[in-house]
Amino acid sequence: MAGDSWTRFRLGDLLSIKHGWPFKSEFFSETLTGRPIVVGVGNFRYTGGFRFSETTLKEYLDKYPIEYELSPGDVLLVMTCQTAGGEILGVPGKVPADGRLYLHNQRLGKVEIKNPKIVDRNYLYWLFLWSEFNRELVATASGTKILHTAPSRIESFSFKLPPIREQVAIARILDAIDDKIELNRRMNETLEAMAQALFKSWFVNFDPVRTKVETSGPHSSEQTSGLFPNAFEDTRLEPTPNGWAVAPIYDIATFINGAAYRDFEPNPNRIGLPIVKIAELKAGVTDQTGFSAVEMPEKYRIDTGDILFSWSGNPDTSIDTFVWTNGPAWLNQHIFKVVPPNRDSRAFILMMLRYFRPVFAEIARNKQTTGLGHVTVADLKRLMVARPPSAVLLSWNRLVEPLIERSFQIQLENNTLTSVRDTLLPKLISGELRVNAAEKIVEAVA
Repeated sequence: MAGDSWTRFRLGDLLSIKHGWPFKSEFFSETLTGRPIVVGVGNFRYTGGFRFSETTLKEYLDKYPIEYELSPGDVLLVMTCQTAGGEILGVPGKVPADGRLYLHNQRLGKVEIKNPKIVDRNYLYWLFLWSEFNRELVATASGTKILHTAPSRIESFSFKLPPIREQVAIARILDAIDDKIELNRRMNETLEAMAQALFKSWFVNFDPVRTKVETSGPHSSEQTSGLFPNAFEDTRLEPTPNGWAVAPIYDIATFINGAAYRDFEPNPNRIGLPIVKIAELKAGVTDQTGFSAVEMPEKYRIDTGDILFSWSGNPDTSIDTFVWTNGPAWLNQHIFKVVPPNRDSRAFILMMLRYFRPVFAEIARNKQTTGLGHVTVADLKRLMVARPPSAVLLSWNRLVEPLIERSFQIQLENNTLTSVRDTLLPKLISGELRVNAAEKIVEAVA
């Protein structure tokens, strides 16, 4: 347990939480011109930190009080959560030093430290990710479907604080793991961008066909060029390569909706398989994940490598396509398991669903109620895609599957790193594990 040198504090003894300003939505703009960006709850990761590169950024076009400008290193806490479980309540994010100016929006609490000689800002970031902190905020929150906390409730949290030198050492260990996770995430962004560029070139812009139509010169390769026609034809999708089929998205794979697990009470002892909801798609299996030993039809079982499409939730943060990497589980409703008709079409279907993400998000945004939107089977039957011949898919797979496989392996590595971080965090914050022992564990994993 915590050593004798650890002292019990209330957060309010060490810091204050400042409310954000109610920026008016009519002055938001998604066109990025270098103006200040309003930070929103949707810009946070469930596991902590910001995901500005993956979410919609909104600039502010009107005047505002200058005191709500943020500086690099400032820590913000989420004070509103749109799920009854409160998974993101109290989650922190550190303002990056990326050259942009960020603004402190309402429903976010800014951490203002009273005495930096007593408490380390980086240590506090990890304290805010401690499950005990989240549990207290959820227990004291107001609301039912949408939970709200307040500065006074955050400031009332009581815990034992180690000496400043030990705080810095604890934060350094956890920061190092997080930095590696972030580096891997950026590598995956690059791999994803490469795969998406190839998808758009071959199956949206039809560049190999256009090359044959517009020039008689050399193509990317004679072998690849020979797979493509030298003409377009008019279809329901406008001009598409001659001879290619046009089909609804819903017809190119099998979409299986998850089970309604609200009818089956998850057991608290983690017996059986985890139940995958939107939170698990974002953060994997955590302490907040429900488990169920109730046997369900096999179609609701998922496993590592399955493609999952989240079709309901916040349009900016929840409507997305994932590859599951956390082993056997049961799939909850509001998520499709997407089963390709054959192995050769898997990469095409995965990249196609990710390419359509902005379209899906806009559909969901137009159907929003209480902040949530959805994409229906009717939408998937309405959206059309060009279905390439099998020979084209085989050639494309040779280029893209190595990128997808590399990305998959990096994600598995991140799963291991995340597990180590999430195991060490509560033990270090509570004093159950000391710094020297934690350093040896990290060394062994590295």
